[in-house]
Amino acid sequence: MSRYRGPKLRITRRLGTLPGLTQKQSKKKDRPGQHGKGSEGKRKTTEYGVRLEEKQKLKFNYGLTESQLFRYIKEARRRNGVTGLILLQLLEMRLDSICFNLGFASTMAAARQLVNHGHITVNGKTVNIASFQCRVNDVIGVKAKASSKSLVENNLKASRFAEQPNHLKFDSTKLEATVTNYCDRNDLLLELDELLVIEYYSRR
Repeated sequence: MSRYRGPKLRITRRLGTLPGLTQKQSKKKDRPGQHGKGSEGKRKTTEYGVRLEEKQKLKFNYGLTESQLFRYIKEARRRNGVTGLILLQLLEMRLDSICFNLGFASTMAAARQLVNHGHITVNGKTVNIASFQCRVNDVIGVKAKASSKSLVENNLKASRFAEQPNHLKFDSTKLEATVTNYCDRNDLLLELDELLVIEYYSRR
């Protein structure tokens, strides 16, 4: 299944606020589709439907395909610890996620493009793979080109997030950030019940 390219506000009307997908707000309050208008509160939601929506939140917020998300689920199961938290930490340690959290880009898709175009460095080396898994003590920086620096600086000025996550230590003068730890559950911008996502994939 390919990555979603359709209307973003349609997704946020159905799933709620998704900071990584878009910062815009829809003027319409009803859910999309012919059954959406005036049906809020009347719609019967099954347990499967609730789990599916939580999974869709994760998928659309981080801009993942179904196969990518399932690979992260399998990796989280393989590691020792709380599967749901490990899953979120794996996603937050992606290079595009870190760039988004630092304010280098306004959305996760823009952060992915920033990485793909070679504007971002990890430990002084250019990395153009958005899904690159960063590690603790890695230094995330901006390529020493005027165009790269001006692009990131403009995005930082327009950033809507007042505070940055505690697991990232950012130096605004050098445009560098150090990964000091794995992310804390309370630092996530996305409102999500990750346990329901794990339950959704429990039979696979």
